[in-house]
Amino acid sequence: MKPYVICHMNSSIDGRILSSRWRPSENRMTGLFERIHEELGGGSWLIGRVTGSEYAKGQAYPSHTDHTYPREPRFARRDAKAYGIALDARGKIAWGRSDIGGDPVIAVLTKQVSDAHLAGLRQDNVSYIFAGERELDLGLALEILNRELGIERLLLEGGGGSNGSFLRAGLVDEISLAICPAVDGAKGAPSIFDSSDRDAGAAAPIHSMTLASTEVLEGGVVWLRYRLQNG
Repeated sequence: MKPYVICHMNSSIDGRILSSRWRPSENRMTGLFERIHEELGGGSWLIGRVTGSEYAKGQAYPSHTDHTYPREPRFARRDAKAYGIALDARGKIAWGRSDIGGDPVIAVLTKQVSDAHLAGLRQDNVSYIFAGERELDLGLALEILNRELGIERLLLEGGGGSNGSFLRAGLVDEISLAICPAVDGAKGAPSIFDSSDRDAGAAAPIHSMTLASTEVLEGGVVWLRYRLQNG
């Protein structure tokens, strides 16, 4: 069983999510993303490696350890109200912290990650799970989070690459999108759902999208919620 996944994002009217590029700059709506996160009910949330790296405080973990660790889930805490979950298939993030805003960090790894990286995670008191041998199995990751921690609902919060991977895997149940009155207007910025060149031809298995609600917020922001039916 997997959690109910809500992809929650803010975007410009041209679907870009790097708000530092938006114009007019005063329409970036500081604090809006977090407020809607809470209105959606808060709880555990998931981000990709690039976004996760922005929260990291460490420089790098040691490149060697004399220890060997089993490739099985390890949880520093099982009693948190919410967890900050980050995809890190190859173990590139040196966290230097154990939580983000009080939410314990959980790294989602593949089994090819080195023992030295696992040693670094343990030293930082960061929890981790394994979902796949060399490539992440996102469905398996969700099943593990549900089975081990009882997570029944998860906010998927970017970046565009991880959002796109979940969408193409048919794992997004709902989209929450706050469209801000600003534009990016140029190539190169990530969009709400992105892909690598390798995945560019893969279509998401969506059978239907149903508008659940629409709300006009302060400053001309339009908040849309859609429910998805996946194949």
